[in-house]
Amino acid sequence: MEAKEISQAVVSRLPRYFRYLGELKDEGVERISSQELSKLMRVTASQIRQDFNNFGGFGQQGYGYNVEYLYTEIGKILGLDQTHRLIIIGAGHLGQAIANYMNFERRGFLIKGLFDADPELAGKMVRQIPVRPMEELEQFIQANNIDIGVLTIPKDGAAAVSDRLVKCGIKAIWNFAHLDLDVPDSVQVENVHLSDSLMKLSYNIRNSSES
Repeated sequence: MEAKEISQAVVSRLPRYFRYLGELKDEGVERISSQELSKLMRVTASQIRQDFNNFGGFGQQGYGYNVEYLYTEIGKILGLDQTHRLIIIGAGHLGQAIANYMNFERRGFLIKGLFDADPELAGKMVRQIPVRPMEELEQFIQANNIDIGVLTIPKDGAAAVSDRLVKCGIKAIWNFAHLDLDVPDSVQVENVHLSDSLMKLSYNIRNSSES
């Protein structure tokens, strides 16, 4: 397939398609039309077809989509046919919650290490993963071929840690710190601001009550 620029709006919908198709597959559904998928996901059938056409379409006229095939193909597009090795920097409540979330491994995201600057946390076991001191960060990344760094630390230290990750050749950073990171274009960053989601929810509550 010839490489083409895919909008981030389309990319942001792919995990949702993947999740719904996985549920349909588990329920034994073999095929589904764009209209049926539209009702489930509350996305227009036209939008679904446009999204899938970015990657070749996947459907057959008069047949719809083969659920298992579409699930597999979207998984490949999302890179879920590969294994990604993660480390978490910040072994507080959020870092430990992420480490304990088993569903990541089912998607091929393997959490290989936990790091924290607090010496009192050194050696603590989180789902059989020991918390390591920050002094071991670079050596561990190189020895374990780590792809992704997860930042669950305060913003004050996030920039310095991200610089260390970049120098080690990390490909991507999942950033929970409330700081926009300055990294090379070759490093992918996904920012997760939990408070932003709550503020959006607050806005929607307010406006729905006023309508």
